[in-house]
Amino acid sequence: MAPQSRRTAPAKSPYRIFYVILVAVALVGIGFLVFSVVRARTGGSAAMQPVAIDSTNLAAISARAAPQRLGSADAPVKLVEFADYTCPYCGQWAAQVQPQLIHDFVNAGKLQIVFYDFPLGSEGEHRWSFLAARAGRCAGEQGKFWEMHDYLFGHQSEWTYANTPPVKAFEGYARSVGADPAKYNACLESERYADAVTASHMLGEQLGVDSTPTIIINEKRLSDPGLGNYDALKKTIEDAGAGAAK
Repeated sequence: MAPQSRRTAPAKSPYRIFYVILVAVALVGIGFLVFSVVRARTGGSAAMQPVAIDSTNLAAISARAAPQRLGSADAPVKLVEFADYTCPYCGQWAAQVQPQLIHDFVNAGKLQIVFYDFPLGSEGEHRWSFLAARAGRCAGEQGKFWEMHDYLFGHQSEWTYANTPPVKAFEGYARSVGADPAKYNACLESERYADAVTASHMLGEQLGVDSTPTIIINEKRLSDPGLGNYDALKKTIEDAGAGAAK
């Protein structure tokens, strides 16, 4: 007898599942994962490379990724960004688009920005991207994430092509944004947040992220993140807000 085909229900959108998880994690949190560290280090004790995380569960990876948030948790529109600090287009987004979003939507309680690290690699112009992601999170430990985020992007040309790990440069940036130097240096020159950055990248891969910046608004991935047409991005957010209200 010839084998029979079996119809299955359509698969749910990975973005829909992700947004459900995003809300759940923000409200109640998830327990720690069991993970092991596999490290290749350069530049002293500062972690430069991803680590091995013992999980393939989307919810668990999402929890470990611990994104940074800007804006009200009650905002009807969630804008999720996957970015790399060595990416010039991400730098343009941070300098040109995000300030407008903050002015038009975040400050009005209409939009929450959710930032995930997506280091693009460990070679060439991206070789310090993992360290930079940790640099941002170490500043976030002292409530200075967004200040460091802006500083890293604003000074991108100073450190992206450095011949040696820009640890000291990042420590100087942290002082400039008002972080306690001793606490910050201890964080950066360790393996702290290496698991979170790794999980953030893994989450992006599971969601099909393959370039930066990748922008997702209320489950919809944008083909154009708004770098050349802010009015179109603004309308997308307004339409998403109207849809959420319904």
